[in-house]
Amino acid sequence: MRQTEIRLHGHRLSYRSGGRGPVLLLIHGITSSSASWNPVLAQLATRFTVVAPDLLGHGQSDKPRGDYSLGASASLMRDLMVALGHQRATIVGHSLGGGIAMQMAYQFPERVERLVLVSSGGLGRQVTPVLRAVALPAAEYLLPLLTSQPLVSTGAKLGGWIRQIGLRVGGDIAAMAAGFASLQDIEARRAFVHTARSVIDIAGQRVSATDKLYLAEAVPTLILWGDRDSIIPAHHGISAHELMPGSRLRIFAGVGHFPHHDDPAGFVAALSDFTDTTQPSQPDDDRLRRLVVEHGERAEHVA
Repeated sequence: MRQTEIRLHGHRLSYRSGGRGPVLLLIHGITSSSASWNPVLAQLATRFTVVAPDLLGHGQSDKPRGDYSLGASASLMRDLMVALGHQRATIVGHSLGGGIAMQMAYQFPERVERLVLVSSGGLGRQVTPVLRAVALPAAEYLLPLLTSQPLVSTGAKLGGWIRQIGLRVGGDIAAMAAGFASLQDIEARRAFVHTARSVIDIAGQRVSATDKLYLAEAVPTLILWGDRDSIIPAHHGISAHELMPGSRLRIFAGVGHFPHHDDPAGFVAALSDFTDTTQPSQPDDDRLRRLVVEHGERAEHVA
């Protein structure tokens, strides 16, 4: 794997790439970066061409004032694929990245071979209170307190102690602490607030894909979740699986919000088996039209 950068629409986008084989596009979550995938990158690169970007506002990518919505991020991921010469890919999204992955499948179905949702946002209202608090007025002025080194260090130590006694949920705390540690400069904090507020309000997640999950019939979909997820509850994934015809669901026992951290071997095995045993989706405008029209007619009949 190597890390490089590209300029898209005037902004520097950093990404990691390597390997050989079918293309995987790995999209990280909020306050994370492509480094979030480190525990599985080497294994995945033995059989896939892996592309793992730092989203704008994250990692080593630029942090401009601008549009941090799911739609804008999905368009940027499409443009990255175009620039790198990748026609199609299996899209793997973690947390916020799951919402972006679903948005890509909705906006650019011709680019998406398969969809893998890892502890994904956009499938229910519940989310950790720490992220809901970002929706509060003037939250951006309180972030320097949350990102102060003593508090970040305390969070990392607490997460480590919890992991030592055998509770993998400690990894969620440590990862959140690491995420807040990345918000030391004003540009990063501003981008974090804009990103969070595009999908979250004080009541929880305000952007939901559940009304469009029936469209997943056209795209092979795998849902991966930890049953100890303290950021987004696992029942979101279970409910989504019931609404997505033909989808597969894997719940990792004793695992938190980061299955690729807590059980990297199991994560790679589940992802590899999924790609080995499914065929890439084929764009079909007639089928898409039928799905949309029939769903609309059923909804009208129920109403």
